[in-house]
Amino acid sequence: MAEILKVDTTDTARMEFVLEYATRLITSGKVLAFPTDTFYGLAADPLNLAAVNEIFRVKRRTADRPLPLLVASLDQAADLAQNPPRLFFQLAEKFWPGPLTIVVPASRLIPLKVTANTGRVGLRWPRAPLAVAMIAAAARPITGTSANLAKSPPCSTAAGVDEQLGPDLPLILDGGPTQGMLASTVVDVVGERARILRPGGIPESALKEFID
Repeated sequence: MAEILKVDTTDTARMEFVLEYATRLITSGKVLAFPTDTFYGLAADPLNLAAVNEIFRVKRRTADRPLPLLVASLDQAADLAQNPPRLFFQLAEKFWPGPLTIVVPASRLIPLKVTANTGRVGLRWPRAPLAVAMIAAAARPITGTSANLAKSPPCSTAAGVDEQLGPDLPLILDGGPTQGMLASTVVDVVGERARILRPGGIPESALKEFID
């Protein structure tokens, strides 16, 4: 069963402990659950293939579904993309941090399994302070797929995650209910135009100057 650890981002001493604990798990190839600005997500090291495989096992996710990655800066995102087009930077500068996942060609650093063998990866810089702090503490991007069983609804509470995935996780960070009512909007960027793959927290009207 998962250990559920309460998190208060305003408690500095507590946060130091939480981040050290979470980082130790992530860098050792474990998968843990944490709150983002949309729903709870599963954090793991995307460059560790064993950890990536564990996410697919925990979620009962098929290998044809790619894993989105979370970053804590635009520079970090650019390092994970192969020759990102100008539109990638325009979208990131306008909507990040926030609920927009941008799909671009993946750099060779990223295992093909993360991209579901497509060679493309979804990147997002979340607005949630805990998520950003975890990325900084781990000194690497982390996976950001939702913390729920495949084909089940995403979870906005730690209790919901525990009910679905508790037996398969070592740790759930409980930051209280997430504030987002929708998943992130996903856009695929090809050249200088974008295409919405999934509607979400950024409305289509806000993206109209960028999409086909």
